[in-house]
Amino acid sequence: MAAGETEAAQQQIDEIEALSSIYGEDWCVVDEDEKIYCIKINDCLDQPKWTLCLQVILPPGYPAAEPPIYQLKQNLGESILYLWVEKIREVLIEKAQSSDPEPDIKKTSEEVDEDDGDDFLLDYQPIQEDSIKIVNYITSESQEVDEELPSIHHGSPITDRRSTFQAHLAPVVTPRQVKKVLEKLYENKKIASATHNIYAYRIYCEDKQTFLQDCEDDGETAAGGRLLHLMQILNVHNVLVVVSRWYGGILLGPDRFKHINNCARNILVEYNYVHSVEESSKQAGKSKKIRKDNKKRTEH
Repeated sequence: MAAGETEAAQQQIDEIEALSSIYGEDWCVVDEDEKIYCIKINDCLDQPKWTLCLQVILPPGYPAAEPPIYQLKQNLGESILYLWVEKIREVLIEKAQSSDPEPDIKKTSEEVDEDDGDDFLLDYQPIQEDSIKIVNYITSESQEVDEELPSIHHGSPITDRRSTFQAHLAPVVTPRQVKKVLEKLYENKKIASATHNIYAYRIYCEDKQTFLQDCEDDGETAAGGRLLHLMQILNVHNVLVVVSRWYGGILLGPDRFKHINNCARNILVEYNYVHSVEESSKQAGKSKKIRKDNKKRTEH
């Protein structure tokens, strides 16, 4: 497999894992070998009348060189082509009218080990100091400022085959706050003794309209990049997420990434950085009802 195809394949894996974590039971795998997936979307009501299934096929060149192939499947008996066309037109108009430049996303690069096994070291030594050194480097050129330690929250743990995963979250607006939070977390002996402390953060710089973001694997190859990718898809900012993993002696394979993503997403939902799928649907449904009622009042 060529280098470009390998990179595309890894990007697809990262996106699929993130979408699976976000949409849960509404996301399903139709054919893993052919890269066919489906997501169920409803009309946001308590008892949905309209349900649409978006089925996508990911070609080998996606996302860099080829677009996804998709099909929309909806209830029979209704004329829907006009609705599709008008919705697409609405999106295009909004895009054309938007004058805001695209934010300049700072990309992270990392080597991804082709071996998908667990990266547990028999002679493991805690390496959280290296994680802090990375943030030290980022903040070394800026002037020392005594910033307040942000509040730190801890999510519910997930345990699978004696391995335990737990997410920690803190609001941050500067790299120095990231450093302070990490140092505070590592003062906790249990967290400091974790096999891996994977983290990612995204900070939006209002003056430059860019994102300052970075991630750390802490020995769990590619985990930091996948966590950051999830946060990008969820479009969260000004937040640091750390996921601690205590290895239980049994290899989990790819499931470990699913648990890392689920821990991260759960704590982001819990502290209102993103809405759960159910809450988002209900809010969208309420918004549609309000718009519909307002339209009726206007007509009368």
